Amino acid sequence: SPPEEVEDASEPTKRDRSHLENTLKLNEEKPADDVSGVLQRLRKIYHSSIKPLEHSYRYNELRQHEITDGEITSKPMVLFLGPWSVGKSSMINYLLGLDNTPYQLYTGAEPTTSEFTVIMHGPKLKTIEGIVMAADSSRSFSPLEKFGQNFLEKLIGIEVPHKLLERVTFVDTPGIIENRKQQERGYPFNDVCQWFIDRADLIFVVFDPTKLDVGLELEMLFRQLKGRESQIRIILNKADSLATQELMRVYGALFWSLAPLINVTEPPRVYVSSFWPHDYHPETHRDLFLKEEISLLEDLNQVIENRMENKIAFIRQHAIRVRIHALLVDRYLQTYKDKMTFFSDGELVFRDIVEDPDRFFIFKSILAKTNVSKFDLPNREAYKDFFGINPITSFKLLSQQCSYMGGCFLEKIEKAITRELPDLLGSIGLGKKPNVLSCDVTGCGETPKNRYRKP
Repeated sequence: SPPEEVEDASEPTKRDRSHLENTLKLNEEKPADDVSGVLQRLRKIYHSSIKPLEHSYRYNELRQHEITDGEITSKPMVLFLGPWSVGKSSMINYLLGLDNTPYQLYTGAEPTTSEFTVIMHGPKLKTIEGIVMAADSSRSFSPLEKFGQNFLEKLIGIEVPHKLLERVTFVDTPGIIENRKQQERGYPFNDVCQWFIDRADLIFVVFDPTKLDVGLELEMLFRQLKGRESQIRIILNKADSLATQELMRVYGALFWSLAPLINVTEPPRVYVSSFWPHDYHPETHRDLFLKEEISLLEDLNQVIENRMENKIAFIRQHAIRVRIHALLVDRYLQTYKDKMTFFSDGELVFRDIVEDPDRFFIFKSILAKTNVSKFDLPNREAYKDFFGINPITSFKLLSQQCSYMGGCFLEKIEKAITRELPDLLGSIGLGKKPNVLSCDVTGCGETPKNRYRKP
């Protein structure tokens, strides 16, 4: 009958989802790889070889990055960033097939997501308050408490029984609203974003081609993404809402406005498609959009499959930074001890060293002796603040951080960097161990003498 036909015409046709299920292997019944053994070994290496030095030289106060057990065992995290109303929540709904189900995230033309929403796996649909998430030390979100109660009220967790979430966690963020001061949000928005950026395995920065507005808040965000370029994927969403020629212009304009913000030799990968369940607009490049979508899904799948390799590499990178920090504090302390005489004023002596470390070759000596890359050296200014809170006299020299039974802290972290973590990486099916184990590359060398052990 005619009225029914009219009703059908108004309902947009849904797209076939088979490519989504195939690429993300949602129908495979194979058991998930058993990684618990590898995770146990990784935790053991972290606690016995990295944490003692981290603790002893208060690395957390320099970088504000403490690694919890929850973080070591957590699933890969995919972070969605971008201006408001670009389709971040719709994209998550689409990937998980949540549309028209009780689970779906709110979407709309207005800024709808004002919370940081963590979508994770659970046996049944459940919403978890941010205060509860932060209190649960088995999850990796307990460090978020430091951003205050106002923020925790803007943090929400949703557990969904979905196959994909057994292997990955999604984080939806409030849209970036230009011409808006951070204070208006009531919590340190940029610091919270930084916390998630530091931990994300994949960062989707989503744009709407019909409103490209690169303003201050977005510029700030890209500054925070420095050093994470390999994790960033830029998504030009809602691509079927423009004619081809218009889309080409927008693609060019996007790169033009982002170029000053991303100065890397290799531009980030851009995906151009429409990530939602409705069929592509007629007379647009359906084939191109579908291919782009499949590429993005393959990218996501790759991150999930490389979960353990990425985790080990992340812990190893953390260990290298902790080691450099310890060598620097040791060097500051050694310089201080050398300059002190019976009549010196300790504070004045140390102020001289902190104000001008180059005069005492502090950073240069670390580069010369230990094959540390100069790109890994922390900022000198950071040490002024660091020693402002932690007096130099509260630290011990590296050569004193040895025990008869336990060996030396520095030796242990170097062994973790050059042998234990690469061995662990080799054991999870990479076939051969990476060949970067020489001291030239990992910068071992400066071995303290263990004064407690007989030669």
